[in-house]
Amino acid sequence: MEDKKQDEIVEENEEQQVETEVIEENDQNEVEQLRQEKEEVNNRLLRLQADYDNFRRRTQKEKEADRKYRSQSLVEELIPVLDNFNRALQVDVGSESVEKFIEGMNMVHQQFQAALDKEGVEEIPAEGQEFDPNLHQAVMQVEDENYDSNVVVEELQKGYRLKDRVIRPSMVKVNQ
Repeated sequence: MEDKKQDEIVEENEEQQVETEVIEENDQNEVEQLRQEKEEVNNRLLRLQADYDNFRRRTQKEKEADRKYRSQSLVEELIPVLDNFNRALQVDVGSESVEKFIEGMNMVHQQFQAALDKEGVEEIPAEGQEFDPNLHQAVMQVEDENYDSNVVVEELQKGYRLKDRVIRPSMVKVNQ
């Protein structure tokens, strides 16, 4: 009988040991599963944070571009006015009253030009420059031995840019 009791005790111990091993194995599986879940959540959080940082930077760049070019539509409307001022100032004057009028127009023109300069508007250099399709619009081609090939011979209409953006290209004659 004692042998039987010892056998039963050994069997019970073996069963308990097997149960303990199964429980430990299950615990290890759960721990590993929880580690993987934690790592996945952490990775998702990092990606979300990176997406947010990218969104914030992109929004900031858009705001800066909006501020930089906020006056573009106004400048586009005012450039034809500037052209007309330039044409009016090129008229030959004869009498003293016309000279005073032209002097007043010159002052208004200078003030107008200063306001545009303050906003970052500048003329695009054309005559004598090499033709650049990003800055110039060729409307005529001529053959002139005084100029190299592909050089602007004459500016027909001034071009302007606002900071680094071309508002209107210069209309030019280009040497062949």
